[in-house]
Amino acid sequence: MKHIQSVLLICLLIMICGGCDSPLENERIDEFSLQSGGYMRVVTPYPVLANTFTVSLANMSGTKLECQHEAITKDKGALFSSYDLTIRFVDNTPANGTNNVADVTLRKIPATSYTKDASTGYPRATMTITGEEALKATGLDPKSVSAGDRFEVTGTMLLTDGKSFTASNTTIDITGGAFYSSPFFYRINVGL
Repeated sequence: MKHIQSVLLICLLIMICGGCDSPLENERIDEFSLQSGGYMRVVTPYPVLANTFTVSLANMSGTKLECQHEAITKDKGALFSSYDLTIRFVDNTPANGTNNVADVTLRKIPATSYTKDASTGYPRATMTITGEEALKATGLDPKSVSAGDRFEVTGTMLLTDGKSFTASNTTIDITGGAFYSSPFFYRINVGL
């Protein structure tokens, strides 16, 4: 019995000594030297369900993707420079040919187009893309577009320090979570 108590006491002492912190482990993190980024939070519609919007083939100029963004950075959006948009076309209806269009520049929304929101203090703007604008940007003839096709818009947030953020260099917590609501990607389905 004495040997069991001695072994348990030695094990307890080893655990206590092994649990001690070294001076290097207790160094304070300098939070001011950490890098930070930014993201475009969708304010409305909230939450953005599957980032999907629909335009009507019969009314391309009157139907649209529309959402209000808020530019989030550590300094209430002061580092925000612009939100750059590209668009591509995905042809899902081969009956009228294959008319896919690779990413092309849609537009740059400068920080000067945003207005500071009184309740949050972050800059906000409404992004609107009509079906007609999507057609013009991709250079498509309306006859080559059918219900079931789609446009895909990708956003890139640029900061004044030269950094840029997209869905590819942002975590899933930001892009996929309802709290942050920042997909950097918007799908515009073509309906009848």
